[in-house]
Amino acid sequence: VGGCAVSSVLDLVRDDLRDFGGYSSARSAKLQGEIWLNANESAWANPGDAQASCRRYPDPQPQPLRERLASLYGCQSEQLLIGRGSDEAIDLLVRALCVPGRDAVLYTPPVFGMYAVSARLQNAPALEVPLLDTDAGLVPDIDRIITTAKEGRAKLVFLCSPSNPGGLSITLDQIETVANALRGQSLVVVDEAYAEFADEPSATTLMARFDNIAVLRTLSKAHALAAARIGCVIADAALISVLRRCQAPYPIPTPCSTLALAGLDDAALVQTRARIATVRGERDRLRIALSLQRCVRHVYGSDANFLLVRFSDAEAAFQA
Repeated sequence: VGGCAVSSVLDLVRDDLRDFGGYSSARSAKLQGEIWLNANESAWANPGDAQASCRRYPDPQPQPLRERLASLYGCQSEQLLIGRGSDEAIDLLVRALCVPGRDAVLYTPPVFGMYAVSARLQNAPALEVPLLDTDAGLVPDIDRIITTAKEGRAKLVFLCSPSNPGGLSITLDQIETVANALRGQSLVVVDEAYAEFADEPSATTLMARFDNIAVLRTLSKAHALAAARIGCVIADAALISVLRRCQAPYPIPTPCSTLALAGLDDAALVQTRARIATVRGERDRLRIALSLQRCVRHVYGSDANFLLVRFSDAEAAFQA
């Protein structure tokens, strides 16, 4: 598990945070018992909480959910940190790795907006390498990503696969090329929010050889749990440990983790996979139907649950 016995990925963490202890919450200690006094919680359940499930603070990283997610994504539980959607993971990575005003964040527009927002909030220089508009679709410019990251001192390189809104996956060979070229300088973060709809294997399969790869996953898309706000980052266990210490206390509400576990049981996964198959079939059907419309100039290829379409008059299509 992980790239090496002593993780070199820790060299990418901010010097002042490598030994940062973070906040030690009342649930951080491994305690047993039925009567808890160390968190100053209420002795009674709220009248609106009939099952008294919310009187106690939750486990900061609920282990049953952590293990279920690790099994789902093919990693060890120590390599996985649960957060409030993958948005929190993006923010944690930028804060933990980027020294403000110095360490840059690279992303590939048009793409998910949170990479730029998190960089701005951390005062991290933003490096943009636009996707290439090709006959195959919107694809990353791998050579320019590597060159720009090296020249701009990128500490984080975000690759969205399948891309939002581009729609296409990035091949494992391309991800490996970037990770290998930037080893020792950058963490390559592969955002796989839409991976369930694609054929390309997860970049987690590269992590045994590259400890400078991290993967983002979420239950918001294929698993239909967007309001539960459950996502995770998968990375070298030593880096996960650092991110956990930078995370706010009690990030996962008990009702959300309970809902997520129920939504990931065997029966739920069978239904989810059937729905994914339906979406993939409808994606192909809609792509053909749209391409026949006179107002449509181009329908881009997609490995996700959406299609990017270029209209002759985009604003008119949007208003309609």
